[in-house]
Amino acid sequence: MPTYKIGEVAALLGVSVDSVRRLADSGRLTTVRTAGGQRVVDGRQLARFMATTAADAKSETTVGRSARNHFPGIVTRVVKDRVMAQVEMQAGPHRLVSLISREAADELGLAPGVRAVAVVKATNVIVELPGD
Repeated sequence: MPTYKIGEVAALLGVSVDSVRRLADSGRLTTVRTAGGQRVVDGRQLARFMATTAADAKSETTVGRSARNHFPGIVTRVVKDRVMAQVEMQAGPHRLVSLISREAADELGLAPGVRAVAVVKATNVIVELPGD
């Protein structure tokens, strides 16, 4: 399962590194220390945190975005049947749901805690993995 550094968590939450440290210090976000002493967050734990705190986020009106929007976030849930997969993501305060083929979900390795990017154009949501 992936783990995320404090800076990566900050980018996914849309907050500062100091804010993530405060969340960890207050016990709202669980971190573990690596062998080198660096704090990291388990991907599944981060997915749960983002899904439960999304309701607290204030929506904001955005002006001037193109029709092709990219929402970096984290997968919070994947439900698969024989043909299709329902992928839920949390991107900052936005919960996004995409229906994609099971084959695509399997090839991408989508599971709770995996970082992904939702690409929205009209009514379609396409899930991509960010480049390293």
